[in-house]
Amino acid sequence: SGHVQLPPPQNVTLLSKDFDIILTWTPGEGSPPDVTYTVRYESQERMDKWIKVPYCKNIRSTSCNLTCVLPNFFVKVRARVKAVSGRFQSPWVESQFKEYYLDVELAPPVLNVNVKKNLIHVNASFPLATCVESFSWMYDLNLWEAGSKDKKQYEGIFRKNTVTIDTTALRGNYCLSARSSFQSIDFKRSKFSQPVCVLLNHKG
Repeated sequence: SGHVQLPPPQNVTLLSKDFDIILTWTPGEGSPPDVTYTVRYESQERMDKWIKVPYCKNIRSTSCNLTCVLPNFFVKVRARVKAVSGRFQSPWVESQFKEYYLDVELAPPVLNVNVKKNLIHVNASFPLATCVESFSWMYDLNLWEAGSKDKKQYEGIFRKNTVTIDTTALRGNYCLSARSSFQSIDFKRSKFSQPVCVLLNHKG
């Protein structure tokens, strides 16, 4: 065909980060400044049926979060993207396949530490999209005296559960840190969160 084509998007990658599945790409070399992108995906349940993603049509951004449009978290999906500018379009460029359940990468939880007399209550909030809240996300919690290598470990706590720690015998500056975990085919874990430190039983 004799019409001009736009340079196709490059480095098209379907990846998981922070509990999400995201398609990312970079502009093709020599793309016009007004270029936008349109994304579709297909699932292995229905091959050759490319499904539109309404919020990733003619977007300027070079990524599209697909987490909550996935029809099934236990089936492989792939996505494709094309460049659009005025009347011109690039060819579609396809990503590799990913499956949420197998490929999800976790982010550390954010700890909320509530110090009471002789007790600490700790709970964790997870930066999750609503559509994946029903998975059995868990967390592991570490408690240690600041400066010490000796950590008390609490493992396999369900996402919504609070850990109550008796602090009667603890005195001084104590730190807490947590990581998310998830039982897939193998055990997945995030990095540990930045420590939160609290002063316990301080005789002022």
